[in-house]
Amino acid sequence: MSNSPNFIYFLIIGIVVSGFILDRILEGLNASWRQKPIPAELQGVYDQEKYMKQQSYAKVTDRFSMLTSSISFLLALLFLVFGGFNWLNQLLLPNFSHPILLGLTFLGTLFLIVELIEMPFDWYATFVIEEKFGFNKTTPTIYVTDKLKGYLIGTILGTIFYGLLFQLNVWFPKTFWLYVWAAIALFMVLLSMFYSNIIVPIFNKQKPLPDGELKEAILRFSDKVGFKVKDIYEIDGSKRSTRANAYFTGLGRYKRIVLYDTLIQELTVDEIVAVLAHEMGHNKKKHILISLITSLVQMGIMLFIMAIFINNPLLSEALGSESHFFHLGLIAFALLYSPISTIIGLVMNLLSRSNEYQADAYACQHANGESLVSALKKLASNNLSNLTPHPAYVFVNYSHPDLWHRVIRIKKHGA
Repeated sequence: MSNSPNFIYFLIIGIVVSGFILDRILEGLNASWRQKPIPAELQGVYDQEKYMKQQSYAKVTDRFSMLTSSISFLLALLFLVFGGFNWLNQLLLPNFSHPILLGLTFLGTLFLIVELIEMPFDWYATFVIEEKFGFNKTTPTIYVTDKLKGYLIGTILGTIFYGLLFQLNVWFPKTFWLYVWAAIALFMVLLSMFYSNIIVPIFNKQKPLPDGELKEAILRFSDKVGFKVKDIYEIDGSKRSTRANAYFTGLGRYKRIVLYDTLIQELTVDEIVAVLAHEMGHNKKKHILISLITSLVQMGIMLFIMAIFINNPLLSEALGSESHFFHLGLIAFALLYSPISTIIGLVMNLLSRSNEYQADAYACQHANGESLVSALKKLASNNLSNLTPHPAYVFVNYSHPDLWHRVIRIKKHGA
């Protein structure tokens, strides 16, 4: 790292600007492919009326994304150029003698500023755009309640994490990252095991899937492939959106299948079984465990690099402060680390898309590939998905393969 805070400052500016430009280029490329002919394998996903609705939805969301991202970029740039981080720190400094309280208040205030700026746009996206195109089922009461619950959980976890990070850095300035890494690893494992039991009920109601044709089909298929599952639950996703989903959660004996009520309403029994076969494929191929391990490795790399630079006063000076503050160093490091994070994200997305292909192959081998294709097409249609995304946009942003490539691969497996 250069010994000049000015160099670091301009490096941060360059990273923010180049990130925005890259995003706009990718968005432009993706928009340019919006009206390309739909591949033969995807003919019939939309009728003419639904296709026009999808095109309209894409245009509206693209314009809205351009507006919100441009405003966020300009405000972030102005905050950097006019020393906003140091201004906020100096404003709070006389009122907080303890560095942990100062750091927590600084980060909390920063989050509040960002939230107040973004909330009107989020409200508009939910209650105007999503409402217009038939997705939104959220009421204002649910929206506000969700926000408050999220703030409470975020405050608790953020306070614990930042307090632990700061204090361990004081005690073990060279090796604190190892202790933080161990704590995060324990938290992630516990979250993977108990997410559906502890976090989900705060926001949604889950109930055991009632006896009937669907439950019998799922249990019959589970027995066939030797997948022991203790619990099958239905979740009230329709209280917020018409979008459908299904997922597995938990590790070991804490595995649980969760089906959105919207998925049950939209798909046939065979299609739901095919979707679950795909999810079981992730489990059988150890993708959940591998993803957990790779996430921990990624976190360890970030913490190791952070431990090298976080106590360097140049980070705080780059944001305009004459003295070093841990929370200012944390902000500067996060901005400097973003290109590395982007590169790691590309690798993680590449791995994720490969895992999706493997799970599709498992579903074709053990269930019905045609039912899986039918389910994927229905979900794409109901979600007004883009059937012709640009390859560069997919490479950078998609954690799942686009529908066309998935269908081609599935058909090769005999669907």
